[in-house]
Amino acid sequence: MDILQQFMTPFINIELLILVAAGTLAGIFVGAIPGLSVTMAVALLLSLTYSWDMLPALALMLGIYYGGVFGGSRAAILVNMPGSPSSVATSFDGFPLSQQGEARMALTLTTIFSFVGGMVGVAVLATAAPLVSTIAIQFGQRDYFLLAMLGLLLIGSLSQGSMAKGVFAAGAGIILGLVGMDSIGGGSRFTFGSLQLMNGINFVTAILGLFGMSEILYQLKTLNEKGQTVTLKKMVFPPLRVLFRFLPLSLRVSIMGVLIGALPGAGGEIAALLSYDHAKRTTKKPSRPFGKGAYEGVIAPEAGNNSAIGGALIPLLTLGIPGDAVTAIFIGALFIHGLQPGPMLMEQSGDLFWVMVGSSVLANIFLLIFGLLVVGIFIRVVTIPKQILLPIIAVITVIGAYALNNNMTDVYWMLGFGIVGFFMKVHNFSVAPLVLGLILGPLIDTSFRRAYMASQGPSEFLIGFVNSPISILLTIAFVFTIFSQTKMYSRMKQKIV
Repeated sequence: MDILQQFMTPFINIELLILVAAGTLAGIFVGAIPGLSVTMAVALLLSLTYSWDMLPALALMLGIYYGGVFGGSRAAILVNMPGSPSSVATSFDGFPLSQQGEARMALTLTTIFSFVGGMVGVAVLATAAPLVSTIAIQFGQRDYFLLAMLGLLLIGSLSQGSMAKGVFAAGAGIILGLVGMDSIGGGSRFTFGSLQLMNGINFVTAILGLFGMSEILYQLKTLNEKGQTVTLKKMVFPPLRVLFRFLPLSLRVSIMGVLIGALPGAGGEIAALLSYDHAKRTTKKPSRPFGKGAYEGVIAPEAGNNSAIGGALIPLLTLGIPGDAVTAIFIGALFIHGLQPGPMLMEQSGDLFWVMVGSSVLANIFLLIFGLLVVGIFIRVVTIPKQILLPIIAVITVIGAYALNNNMTDVYWMLGFGIVGFFMKVHNFSVAPLVLGLILGPLIDTSFRRAYMASQGPSEFLIGFVNSPISILLTIAFVFTIFSQTKMYSRMKQKIV
């Protein structure tokens, strides 16, 4: 009964309920503005709520967290500018849907299945946190390397058209991701003596340029062409049969998102990309071709990245290890209020755990309510004439890039990536593999080198890929993924079918 009372505290305590609601609503709008990250918002709240009681502060921060991750998909769908890195995959099919007049359907589906993913994450957090944390803590550097390499194989899914162009773009992204100070040896790489490059290239800056500024330049190129007007289609709420059709996919990617979110350093962006790839590989008859407005292409990444929130909270509450940048700030909040994050937290402050679970459920409920209510507000973006909309987006993009570090260097990088992205689109290069390389490049580099340094030589390093159950499973998945892209696999599959 005590657990139930603790769980219900955010529902019956008016102060906590209002704070969760306000945080979720604010998070949706903050997440929808490119460059204003959830991490930034939660870090700001940490300083503002320093003198607050612990539970109200955490309730507000959780609301911002859930709302911000969800809000990033709004801009990704409407103007092809992901509000956060975890919304990059949503733009692949979300923006084509918007161009076809189905922005309302895209926004509604992502809201519903973001709620589904978020609730699955909370359910796993409440029922299987110790088990998931035990699995997550057993991941070694070699396993992170395999996971990153699996992510890199997404090139096949993200390359629209030529695979060679996709590989080239991903390779360029990996090289750009390695720019800056070497996190292991401390040396500089590809900096050419520039102090501004020592911190590396912020991939959020790259996303703003490759998706935002490049889209502005491309739209300016086609501004006077006929057939550019988007007509919004009339839409009622999606029928239940449509929702149930996508439910199995959303549940599968939600479980995947929880597991990836529980891995320290993995994050919602990797969960969203792998979820998108899973949808593309397993959906036999998509509503449309992927990359051209498939409903599955917006449902899977949104369910995956929202479920990753519950996953990221698991190592925070059970081991005292942050799952991502936002949960690292949560650790600071717990320290400020006199708590010691770690294995003893749940025993010494079990009420805190269940109040956070209850607040997470409440945040997802408000996410669903507010997400559906503000569809009409967001949808008006599509109806604004491009002569007015494009300058506004350009200003927001510049401000977002500058706000990352209050540094004009980020603005210059954003403009540079915008020009590169524009020429990539003109010459039919997909920008997604370039972003993928930027995100995964540093993880591949550090995990590979650390795993090799921990080995006694090449033979021990190679044997390590089959000396633990996790490594064996990831190695098999890696080999199978490569094999599944060969002609031999296609012929075998046709014979079996």
